[in-house]
Amino acid sequence: MPLPIQADLYRPDWVLIVLAYWTMALPHRVNVGVAFLTGLAMDILLGTALGIHSFALSAAVYVLAANYQRLRNYSVWQQAIIIGLLSSMYHLMLFWLQHLLTDIPFQFAYLWPVVSSMVLWPWMFWLLRKARRQLSIT
Repeated sequence: MPLPIQADLYRPDWVLIVLAYWTMALPHRVNVGVAFLTGLAMDILLGTALGIHSFALSAAVYVLAANYQRLRNYSVWQQAIIIGLLSSMYHLMLFWLQHLLTDIPFQFAYLWPVVSSMVLWPWMFWLLRKARRQLSIT
């Protein structure tokens, strides 16, 4: 999704948010394998080293898939905090892998998408749930 240059620093993790919703809603269909393939597609589209996004997305979705029954019972606001923790794990894994490969320095600006993903989660949750119910996806 194109954003102005000033807002690009705060770009939420759209792929992680959507994968997180579908992993909690339909864990028998969306799992670590789907996250791995989605991460490969992101690596190809973004031009990063092959496997960086795959590993980070797979780890985040694994945590969700292992705890989806517990996370479903939380309120949307508590889920937003969990999404923030997963997003921070995702970004720190991306940084760690890129640091190993290219020796980039850490900047706290890498973590701004964590905040925007947390804020965006309730609206994306309700939007995706409405779409799932209207389309009768099971």
